Amino acid sequence: MKRLMFWIIAFCIFITVFGSALAKKEEINISAAASLKDVLLEVAKKYEDRNGYVRIHLNLASSGKIQTQIEHGAPCDLFFSAASKQMDALEKKGLIKSESRIDLLQNQLVLIVPNGAGTGIKSFEDLSSERIKKLGIAAPDSSPAGQYAREVLTFLKIWDAIQDKLVLGTNVRAALTYVETGNVDAGIVFLTDAMSSNKVKIVDVAPEGSHGFIRYPVAIVSYAEQPETAKEFLAFCQEEENKKIFYKHGFEVVSQK
Repeated sequence: MKRLMFWIIAFCIFITVFGSALAKKEEINISAAASLKDVLLEVAKKYEDRNGYVRIHLNLASSGKIQTQIEHGAPCDLFFSAASKQMDALEKKGLIKSESRIDLLQNQLVLIVPNGAGTGIKSFEDLSSERIKKLGIAAPDSSPAGQYAREVLTFLKIWDAIQDKLVLGTNVRAALTYVETGNVDAGIVFLTDAMSSNKVKIVDVAPEGSHGFIRYPVAIVSYAEQPETAKEFLAFCQEEENKKIFYKHGFEVVSQK
């Protein structure tokens, strides 16, 4: 009986110690640009459903904010950025695994107004009109969507003229919310953000050549605790069936050579 009790206690200790270790091993931290919120929530759930022992922690913010978090050592295994600028900065500091980096997605920039708006705004050029009192965009210095918006408005030579109209959001989803609630007359967001809402209307697409290519680079963070799981999730995103999820949300999946 004593020997049986010994083995039962030993088995319980084994399950407690090694079971906890295995559970922790399968947890993955993914940080992603706010514009990826809806699609990554869907893809992450599908991945978890397939791999019941994996739990995904999703951190959503502006790419600039996530860059700062990674620079300060915040938990992160995989980073989805909405622009190359932030990923380039991390790569120069050796904070991502360069060999893992790929451009995964493409997006477009659009001008939106609240549903039922009577301002008559039909194009980006109209933003300099007196009909527009407030324009919502993401902060250009920390959010790629804001950076691209500034490029478009500079290209159209109206950036300086509309400074008093700008209402800056911490990220592109904040800019979308400003339009949805009618707190601004118009907003500049990614196509995918506009598609996620039934409270706004797309009135124009940014002119070709008015901004840099909107690419979403993805890479494994150099200090990732779960690099193999991160690698598997990135591969999962590129499976043909899962590409359809990105397309459904308005993204274009970049073909990998």
